[in-house]
Amino acid sequence: MSETASDPAAARLAETENRADAIAGLDLSAEPDDVADILIDLAKRETKTFSTQFARTLVGELRKATRLHREPLKSAGFYVLKAPDVPSVLIELGYVTNRQDLKSMTSVAWRGRTADAAVQAIGSFFTTRTGTARATGRN
Repeated sequence: MSETASDPAAARLAETENRADAIAGLDLSAEPDDVADILIDLAKRETKTFSTQFARTLVGELRKATRLHREPLKSAGFYVLKAPDVPSVLIELGYVTNRQDLKSMTSVAWRGRTADAAVQAIGSFFTTRTGTARATGRN
């Protein structure tokens, strides 16, 4: 997971391997660099849009179930959220060091409502995507 390669050969190998698995396992290693870069960039943009849309859907559902931070949508460059082809969000439900958060997180009812809201958001988001894919013939 190093940001820099130890030598030029390792850098070339990493670039080839990363490109081979850059977009849902699609092997772009045979494509010219500019074509592969454009395809990867397009996939990243689409994925970022999907992630943002899903985050908004999730916040909308969670808002019905529990108290949220006054600015619930935030962003940062977490590595785990940077897959170029997988929409992703990070949900922070509270802090164990906050007495009210801890009380909520230890409540079976709160956990149930919160989990149900997340399930509803996931269902809403992906039902829309898979319904569209079926209607257009894309999977």
